[in-house]
Amino acid sequence: MDRPFAITLDVGSSLANRTGSWRTFRPVYLDRLPPCNHQCPAGEDIQGWLFHAESGHYQAAWRHLVRNNPFPAIMGRVCYHSCEGACNRGKLDEPVGINAVERFLGDEAIKRGWKFDAPTQDSGKQVLVVGAGPSGLSAAYHLRRLGHRVTIYEAGPLVGGMMRFGIPKYRLPREVLDAEAHRILDLGVELQLNTKVTDIMQAMKDGFDAAFLAVGAHIAKRAFIPAGDSAKVLDAVSVLRDMEGEEKPMLGRRVIVYGGGNTAIDVARTAKRLGAEEAIIVYRRTREKMPAHDFEVEEALQEGVMIKWLSTITQAGESSIMVEKMALDDKGFPQPTGEFETLEADSLVLALGQEVDLSLLHQVPGLQLVDGVVQVDRNLMTGHPGIFAGGDMVPAERNVTVAIGHGKKAARHIDAWLRGTTYAAAPRHEVAVFEKLNPWYYSDAPKAVRPMLDIIRRQSTFEEVQGGLDETNALFEARRCLSCGNCFECDNCYGVCPDNAVIKLGPGKRFRFNYDYCKGCGICAAECPCGAIKMVPETI
Repeated sequence: MDRPFAITLDVGSSLANRTGSWRTFRPVYLDRLPPCNHQCPAGEDIQGWLFHAESGHYQAAWRHLVRNNPFPAIMGRVCYHSCEGACNRGKLDEPVGINAVERFLGDEAIKRGWKFDAPTQDSGKQVLVVGAGPSGLSAAYHLRRLGHRVTIYEAGPLVGGMMRFGIPKYRLPREVLDAEAHRILDLGVELQLNTKVTDIMQAMKDGFDAAFLAVGAHIAKRAFIPAGDSAKVLDAVSVLRDMEGEEKPMLGRRVIVYGGGNTAIDVARTAKRLGAEEAIIVYRRTREKMPAHDFEVEEALQEGVMIKWLSTITQAGESSIMVEKMALDDKGFPQPTGEFETLEADSLVLALGQEVDLSLLHQVPGLQLVDGVVQVDRNLMTGHPGIFAGGDMVPAERNVTVAIGHGKKAARHIDAWLRGTTYAAAPRHEVAVFEKLNPWYYSDAPKAVRPMLDIIRRQSTFEEVQGGLDETNALFEARRCLSCGNCFECDNCYGVCPDNAVIKLGPGKRFRFNYDYCKGCGICAAECPCGAIKMVPETI
């Protein structure tokens, strides 16, 4: 006897299963912007390359990373990794060690001899880059990959700019710097060392269609400190620069450093390594107000550097300096107290900031200088068509990561300008905030700690202070990524849907919803670990 109704477990076999008309909200898949990507000044797709790294595909991860930043081994050492401060995992246990994995990938590339893909086109255009520091090298790299011929004029005797002359070897080994810089030159970028540009307009006449100005801040700021003729007063930039030469600076047994930035910390730590018994930083404010990064301050203190807070130098003599103690007023600003202290010192090093030599710009029509930097538009072009600027030369935070980002941004706009078009970046997705995640699905996984050189060797050698991760730790660290805001095909939505309305599209293709069966209950969105599903009002 025939049954009036068929009973089946096959979804879609009965029109009665179509319950979509019950909905007031429907789920949609979307991509949100990971907070690490959003934070990165170099514009890296951090989550994108971590995805490859967590699968053990290290070369694919490296190639994904260098789409935006050609210096992973350098950045894995000197970047202050603000991305980790924005990492959502930090609200669960500890941030993902993004910087450590980046260094691992960069070191693997050097060890295995990975090279950049050669340009596949030649635009016939020639671009001049002034300065072989992080911003200039970054611009040269991206311009060359876009098919342009690039020549770098560098005033100094070596490539690297402030990465070489402003960052000590114990933070950035020179073989790492050279390896990543020369990989860019191997693309066909021409480098002319010991070539100082004194007139950019004249230099442009050598057949260049555009220029990118990336001169570093190599000129030390000075302060008026009464000093005797025999007082040894140096500037921090010169001290760090001299470390690259055959003759190391003679600072003596007792070294005073005046300033509170990262450069002051670097000089004091360098002085200890040169044999100083005492290296004392004099800073006029408190530790909370010190611009140097806290981990660098802590490492310096571990190495025996001393810091005199709320102090200012009033006079320098042959073998001593006079320090006046400061006190905070009711608004938190330091004020002189009239109390003085004498400190023995063989040398005084001023670390009060740096300025850029802008003399090459004195005859450029339309170019505007304000407060010692070049004014540029949102495309990093100056007031003179075809001349762009970035890094230390423009109003921005001065660090290597920002400079690298400027180089990439300028290259894209220079490319568009040379082609008679306009470059427009793709619209950004909304940021994937922690509240959009479902942390219940992520187990605790403490961050891998990078090894540190022992204190004795740190105080007496220029060996690299911080070690890197091995492959096991790097793989573990990459897998701690929560994939914030972007589907990683965990199958959660597929498993929890009570209506079998989620359709798998195959590996790497994610999913789609069958709205004929979806009731809009929202379970999929609530149970999505990474916040890649959003409930939106139903449309008629």
